Amino acid sequence: MTTRKRGSAPDDIVITGVGVEAPAGIATPDALWDALLDSEELLGPMPRDRGWDLADLFGLGALEGWQTVPDSGGFLDGAAEFDYRHFGVSPREAVAMDPQQRVAVRVAYRALEHAGINPASLAGTRTGCYLGASVMEYGARGAEANELSGHRIAGMALGAVAGRISHLLHLRGPAFTVDAACASSLTALHIAAQGLRAGDCDLALVGGACVMGSAAAFYEFSKANGLARDGHLRAYSADAGGTVWGEGAGVLVVETAAHAERHGRRVLGVVHATRLSHNGGGGPIIVPSAAAQRELVADTAAASGVDPDDIALVEGHGTGTALGDPAELEALATVYGRGPETCWLGSIKSNTGHTQAASGVLGLIKVLLAAGAGTVAPTLHAEHPTERFDWSASRLRLADAPHPFRAAAGRRYAAVSSFGVAGSNAHAIVSASAH
Repeated sequence: MTTRKRGSAPDDIVITGVGVEAPAGIATPDALWDALLDSEELLGPMPRDRGWDLADLFGLGALEGWQTVPDSGGFLDGAAEFDYRHFGVSPREAVAMDPQQRVAVRVAYRALEHAGINPASLAGTRTGCYLGASVMEYGARGAEANELSGHRIAGMALGAVAGRISHLLHLRGPAFTVDAACASSLTALHIAAQGLRAGDCDLALVGGACVMGSAAAFYEFSKANGLARDGHLRAYSADAGGTVWGEGAGVLVVETAAHAERHGRRVLGVVHATRLSHNGGGGPIIVPSAAAQRELVADTAAASGVDPDDIALVEGHGTGTALGDPAELEALATVYGRGPETCWLGSIKSNTGHTQAASGVLGLIKVLLAAGAGTVAPTLHAEHPTERFDWSASRLRLADAPHPFRAAAGRRYAAVSSFGVAGSNAHAIVSASAH
């Protein structure tokens, strides 16, 4: 099978701009790439400025059946910062806004500027906004009188993570927030691609945001005994002991190839195919399904027109759990593990922690940066790959160091996976020019 030559068809979906915010103060694609290439772990202690009861949190291990919570996570330095005057938001309304809205707004503006677009120039245009996000419990309760009352209806609305961007930019295209748990941002990409092809919008802002308004995720996984006890996320490793929660945001400027060419924009990558599925039940809702993932990966590869042998990099979900990682590896290997050349595997979660609804788009941004540099960035803690997968029978290999990003017919091809805790699955195949 030969890879079709793609990237020039008018209705191809292309990425022309990137905005990002990641832990440890990262606010640009270049800063993120430097951190990835230098194998930086972007984790740090729990935030001390959010009003979390850390004594209670760190004391959970004393309860029967609960796990000790390590003082570790991937937290955004500027999660509480927002230049409300710049965006034309009143001070009271800004305080009531879910921090996920604040972060998504500024990252969307950065993505447009990265694409060479003046955000103000989009007023009145059919630009869509498709953002992945989940409820993160910010602020006081709604069923009481407090200082946020009167602004909570929009400030706390999940739909306003996308809607706030469209409102501030005066956009007229579709705007909605997608919640498919950890598969949210890739799901948003899939829906945006459909909207662009259907003519719902001419340009789209696509991605996801995650800012933890409370420590709820740590409580849940303490009870489930699903946290990494040493505070390090070891994706696909024999030493994997659980996940580490993180925060982040990524927004892509996405359009058809014809629209990008008409406006003279550089193309950072081509989205060849995206597909979605669900596990379909049969077990606990939070347990991944290797069968469902295997079908999804195969369906995406078939829809892409790309020879699986030409996929040189897979950016996996890789939560660092003994149950999830082997199931994912088995699914990926059925499609990408059979070729004659190495297919590198990694997960940005080893650097940032598990950024939940933003994890898919951050992984995709990592792929775009790697393709542009011609280098596969290393995944941390990859020295001892899991023994629950037969690596000898597959060409999949953990990227334990920087490696050349192999090209095929002048392009570098990669795949990205995301799987949600409620059973949602998402997969994408993308490429970038090797010239």
